[in-house]
Amino acid sequence: MNMNLLLAGFGGQGILFTGKVVAYSGMLDGDEVSWLPSYGPEMRGGTANCSVCVSDSPIGSPLVTAPDVLIAMNLPSLQKFENAVVPGGLIIVDSSIVDEKVKRKDIRTIYLPATRLAADNGLKGMANMVMTGRLYKETKFCSEEKFIEGVTKSIPAKKADLLEKNMAAIKIGMESGE
Repeated sequence: MNMNLLLAGFGGQGILFTGKVVAYSGMLDGDEVSWLPSYGPEMRGGTANCSVCVSDSPIGSPLVTAPDVLIAMNLPSLQKFENAVVPGGLIIVDSSIVDEKVKRKDIRTIYLPATRLAADNGLKGMANMVMTGRLYKETKFCSEEKFIEGVTKSIPAKKADLLEKNMAAIKIGMESGE
């Protein structure tokens, strides 16, 4: 198993949290992991991206410049990182926000209306976890048991009441069609 993941969107969309969940889950599953956040100076509303590596062998660099998987939660992120995805890679696009199509034909693309799905199910602000559920469905980056444990451990104690909503959002992403 070797997955180089780039998550990108606006600050406040939960990009860094999503990356943390993936990295934590992989670590709990016994893999080597790295998590490298990057965000603009304005944070909420500015740009945010996160490099995550999950591997069964040592990781040379935490910076993902050629992702196997890109999660694009806004148009500027898709435009900036689409060409960096390796041939045969995967792009998951929040089609509620991004109305452009991926131009490349040598990668697989999933258009998931994550923001709308979250809002329609009373989970406003949890589009990132809908995307995480779909990411898990497509890549199985760890065991399901460790994924659930990773989500649970990634939520701070003061927000423990959000675990159920996070799990509901993940389930929506896992059960969504294309």
